[in-house]
Amino acid sequence: MNKRATITYVPMKYYTLLFLIIAFWSCEKIEDVTNRDSNWAVRGGNKAQERYSGLTQIDSSNVSELEIAWTYHTGDLDEGGTQMQVNPLVIDGTLYGVSPKLKVFALDAASGEEKWRFDPYAEEDNPSVNRNRGVTYWEEGDDARILFTAGSFLYALDARTGKVIEGFGNNGKVSLKKGLREEFKEYYMVATSPGVIYEDLIIIGSLVSEGADSAPGDIKAFNVKTGALEWTFHTIPRPGEFGRDTWDDPNAWKRIGGANSWAGMALDEEREIVYIPTGSASPDFYGGNRKGANLFANSLLALDASTGKRIWHYQTIHHDLWDRDLPSPPSLVTVRRDGQEIDAVAQPTKTGFVFLFDRETGKPLFDINERPVPSESNLAGEEVWPTQPIPEKPEPLMRQHMGEDDINPYVSQQEQDILREKLRGLNSSHMFEPPSLQGTLQFPGFDGGAEWGGSAVDPESGMLYVNTNEVPWILQMIDTNPDRGSGESLPLSLALGREEYMSTCVACHGTDLEGSGRSPSLVDIEDRLSPDEILNLIDSGRGMMPAFYQVSEARKKAIVNFLVDRPHYEVDVNSISDKEEAAGDPDASERYILNGYQKFRTEEGYPANSPPWGRLNAVNLNTGEIAWQVPLGEYPGLSAEGMPVTGTENYGGPVLTGSGLIFIAATLDKKIRAFSQKKGELLWEAELPYGGFATPSVYEVDGKQYVVIACGGGKLGVESGDAYVAFSLPE
Repeated sequence: MNKRATITYVPMKYYTLLFLIIAFWSCEKIEDVTNRDSNWAVRGGNKAQERYSGLTQIDSSNVSELEIAWTYHTGDLDEGGTQMQVNPLVIDGTLYGVSPKLKVFALDAASGEEKWRFDPYAEEDNPSVNRNRGVTYWEEGDDARILFTAGSFLYALDARTGKVIEGFGNNGKVSLKKGLREEFKEYYMVATSPGVIYEDLIIIGSLVSEGADSAPGDIKAFNVKTGALEWTFHTIPRPGEFGRDTWDDPNAWKRIGGANSWAGMALDEEREIVYIPTGSASPDFYGGNRKGANLFANSLLALDASTGKRIWHYQTIHHDLWDRDLPSPPSLVTVRRDGQEIDAVAQPTKTGFVFLFDRETGKPLFDINERPVPSESNLAGEEVWPTQPIPEKPEPLMRQHMGEDDINPYVSQQEQDILREKLRGLNSSHMFEPPSLQGTLQFPGFDGGAEWGGSAVDPESGMLYVNTNEVPWILQMIDTNPDRGSGESLPLSLALGREEYMSTCVACHGTDLEGSGRSPSLVDIEDRLSPDEILNLIDSGRGMMPAFYQVSEARKKAIVNFLVDRPHYEVDVNSISDKEEAAGDPDASERYILNGYQKFRTEEGYPANSPPWGRLNAVNLNTGEIAWQVPLGEYPGLSAEGMPVTGTENYGGPVLTGSGLIFIAATLDKKIRAFSQKKGELLWEAELPYGGFATPSVYEVDGKQYVVIACGGGKLGVESGDAYVAFSLPE
């Protein structure tokens, strides 16, 4: 918020001096604001995660004239499918981005001409490539650095040349696994979201496995200059740490993983507080081996940025069984209540709620009530938490229940009847119905509600803008230790391979090996890959598939035997017999696993519920009232039939400008759009070469305003892409 001075009485002899001081102060402030608005120096626009630019050259009167200023192709497409979720940085006329295969590059932000490129995998033949949402910039004097992650390493590059900073860590990189207990060192750990800078520290979270083979999601701060690990916050508390009593097993920290912050974070530099959202404890959907409320999973943490000490926290889901991670960085905003200004932090959620807290104390600014939820489970050993926190305001941004009246009206009556019958077979009476063997309706879905694109806030008005999904999924669990049945007739290495597949692979590829929207089919995989190539793929990973370092060689070979349906490899079955014992324990963490990520859809692939399926929402955080909601995106096939705009699933967030515009892509129709902040009116849209599943950046070079978006595709059935596209007004 802009500071304004009020002058009452000043003696005349001090006016000249006062005028000079004010003039100097004003010039300093104007220069800072100009630099801030010209640049997009942090993922999310600034450390407060406002996703706001004060630039006004593009406004409602001329936004319809926008045209492509330049397009940059990274040349990094992959037949296996790639994505780019990057919110690029722009600093003093240079744009910093990341390619689908994690090459970092610098461009002239006015022309799109490449300045330099760095490949962290230059010496690797088949790297495992994780998702990436951007880089972090730090400078001190003449020392300017780009920090980014690839795999399990944090790199530091010279921002001007792209060369590694040799004095940082070990020849320019440091392991994100630094400080982990030895038994977790081989577990999967990357970072999809860039860290945030506080003085000489980069504070960063991680992405870990969501199964029983998960590393703990500790928050870490590394020294930007040296790479030294300066502090660690244990999200699964250790002896003597706050929150340990929320785990029934006092030794949970020795074996349970997750509770990680994969979404990014916000920073209040003046208060020296970093706000960190966390995800669920692992495994995601069965908690029989992690009984209790499970702090600090599914929590908004407020930590001292210099030490990592907890200041306050709030847990938004107790004992999460639904993968309802906090999906995005919170936004820092000033709200007005009863004539007072309150510095607040706003956290959107997958469930469609927005939680609003006092930034210093963590006190909710709207009442939050613990409401009873269904707590009976048919999964042996599970103890469902009996209540969940529900804020009174703002009201939910989406429907939180799907009934028979909500079936998709755009399909035939016969198919509507089929969908209703399927819905009747699912547990669907409440949004917190526990996971079950017969199947539970997951609505809001696995991907929200709100998702990783996050929210944008207007620093002057206290308005929050966020896009949401409104698509149902099916959460069905599988018992990993049923009677073997036909499995008894399998060769032992195939039978054990099937059990290992059910434990390690089924959540992505399904019991029928047919894959899902997230993962490819493995049916007849030997027609495409040899057994040795399959084993190498499990060893090293590919694209979005991680390398399974934590799985033993014998277990990997058993999986391959199962996939090719013959005992190609000799397997020492004694080396994996421990799986038999673990599966027989009702409290074992791998007793039940997810039967793949299944969307509840029509035969044509549309959501099974009635639209809207995606929306853009405006919320007045001062009052807690929803100002407006509009559908976001359209299905070309339905539009061609004259159907009203339905909205689509969407990934990527909005940005605001000082001229009252909202820019957002995110939809499967491959468009970028501009809406009015005041009423949500669609003012402009343009076709992109690939899906823009990312958040735009807004910047200025030589007096010209630009909007740039990473077009990586690769989601929702949209082909993968490799383009960055910048728009501006014509000369």
